[in-house]
Amino acid sequence: MTGQDPPGPGPERVDQSAVPSGPARRVLLTGRPGCGKTTVIRRAVELLGPSGCAGFYTEELRQRGRRVGFDVVTLDGERGALARLGSPGPRVGRYGVDLASFERLGVSALEEGLEDRAPVLVVDEIGKMELFSSRFVEVLGRVFDPAAAHAVLGTLMLGRNRHAEPLRRRPDIRVVVVTAENRDRLPRELSVELGGRVG
Repeated sequence: MTGQDPPGPGPERVDQSAVPSGPARRVLLTGRPGCGKTTVIRRAVELLGPSGCAGFYTEELRQRGRRVGFDVVTLDGERGALARLGSPGPRVGRYGVDLASFERLGVSALEEGLEDRAPVLVVDEIGKMELFSSRFVEVLGRVFDPAAAHAVLGTLMLGRNRHAEPLRRRPDIRVVVVTAENRDRLPRELSVELGGRVG
């Protein structure tokens, strides 16, 4: 689940030929709602090049300025409901989670990325809504397999959760808190850090 992230300057493409190869990296962004996590993810993907990435991000849905839900959006542009005000399904606050839509789009995008051996898997986000899906939890085990060659860029809920905490504590995962001070420079830094896996 994510809020609407603030705007910022447009991305500058990274010269991937100048980025050294190295071990696969796993980076998870965290921070308060609205701090800019999804914007950082989307700009980093633009810099890495969408053809080198697979996965999904989440986005607020607003009507007449009022937030009415969240969408799941795959990196190839498919969009569907993640949660809606008053809808049936597992509840997070006032929102009902559409597990079928999330699994059809978001989870399938990760499964296809694993099958196609995408260099970078994008998971925005690992949050309360998404973790209602047992299929998503199972796929996370494969996404964060320490022996896998792909890199991972994602966002992790700030609160505690039995599925999130093990990821937060793992030594092979770098957790970055997004702030107003670092959010504009993070896309380029992350694309350089992960870019050795692309190509």
